[in-house]
Amino acid sequence: MKGALRAILVGALGVWPEQLLAAEGGHDAALSINGAELSLLWAVPFAGVLLSIAVIPLLLPRFWHHHFGKVTAFWAGCFLIPFLLTQGIALTVYQVLHVALLEYIPFIILLLTLFTVAGGVRLKGQLSGSPMMNTLMLLAGTVIASWMGTTGAAMLLIRPMISANQWRQHKGHIFIFFIFLVANVGGSLTPLGDPPLFLGFLKGVDFFWPTVHLLPLTLAMSAALLTIFFLLDSWRFRQEPKRHDTPKGKEKFGLEGKVNILLLGAVVGAVLLSGLWKPGFGVTIFHVEMEAQNIARDLLLLGITALSLKLTSKEDHHANAFSWGPILEVGKLFAGIFLTIIPAIAILKAGSHGALSAVVNAVTDPATGQPINAMYFWFSGILSSLLDNAPTYLVFFNTAGGDAAALMGPMSGTLVAISAGSVFMGANTYIGNAPNFMVKSICEERGIRMPSFFGYMALSTLFLGPLYVLLTMIFF
Repeated sequence: MKGALRAILVGALGVWPEQLLAAEGGHDAALSINGAELSLLWAVPFAGVLLSIAVIPLLLPRFWHHHFGKVTAFWAGCFLIPFLLTQGIALTVYQVLHVALLEYIPFIILLLTLFTVAGGVRLKGQLSGSPMMNTLMLLAGTVIASWMGTTGAAMLLIRPMISANQWRQHKGHIFIFFIFLVANVGGSLTPLGDPPLFLGFLKGVDFFWPTVHLLPLTLAMSAALLTIFFLLDSWRFRQEPKRHDTPKGKEKFGLEGKVNILLLGAVVGAVLLSGLWKPGFGVTIFHVEMEAQNIARDLLLLGITALSLKLTSKEDHHANAFSWGPILEVGKLFAGIFLTIIPAIAILKAGSHGALSAVVNAVTDPATGQPINAMYFWFSGILSSLLDNAPTYLVFFNTAGGDAAALMGPMSGTLVAISAGSVFMGANTYIGNAPNFMVKSICEERGIRMPSFFGYMALSTLFLGPLYVLLTMIFF
């Protein structure tokens, strides 16, 4: 396997086997980045990727649709080329392989599997758009989001939710709360639920750690939002010109693609396997150790993806409007994010000696050197709102030391703050979490008027802001 990878590197990067052998003869310490020596200029490509994702789709949607891959590649090149010229080929190859093999590829494989399997489940039939039915659907989506991912749960339920409420004139608020609950808050209890938590799992956080430690916060947020929604929807329902349920459709209520429910269980099993099975061996590629359990997990997930495609009927995929566009977009964008975040993480790891010492100091008590959990909650949350919650989680995870054992133990409050901020506050804007924009686009395609970018922010601040303050007062 080493020989094959070397051949790939020779062809793709111009790295000769002699160079690789020479680098492999050194020590891992020689292949680490000294973040204290890096200036903030090295974080510009990372900021460029995230700001491009946030701004260009709003200002130049057509350009972004056709060229987002090129924009991402440009920013990746802005990091890789100077890094290669200044840090050398060995360090560059090691850092790229490290982030690709241990973080990006497992991350994308899990998203691909959840996207594919969830895309094969179809809820059919006509539901009533009453306040109680809508609340129960939001509750169901919130519950399943942690087990089939916020993307999977949102894609499974958004179309039935639209159909149930198509007759109503006052319905925009329904899908705003759908984004709050199903596309964000509901994904807080397992690494399958939301990308930030899966990155934490890859960093060594136990699979069920979020289930135990985030459950009180999730219950509080969910109960509050569901109660507010029921009251709001009941009020809006009474304003409808005619109070009635939608006529029963010709299609009988039911679930198609049931085999994918079993496959979702297999996904959970594959991820659990990598957390519980520790064979103690693996494959080392240019100082990057790939543990056997993680290789097995990724191969199993790819196998589950293939099974889902084979066993799901074309009719179910067509009815779900299933396409590869969203996952291809995520794959390209996150390739740029994972690459350009390398120097930003190194700077943060340097702590008070690095160029981002202001961030570290803001979340650390200067008198005791202890983390300020409330600041971790708000900083990780605000940046998740404006940028993207997965890399934001990673940044603050490393700011807090990056040691999963310590963060699950004596610093568990800090990890709770980072996790809750990254997951919950991804709901603050359309760009905070990938499913948010997908839900907005599907609603608008079906003729439902959704708030503008800043209109949505105003509503999320109105409904979510006070709840964040309460969470801070109670838990942090």
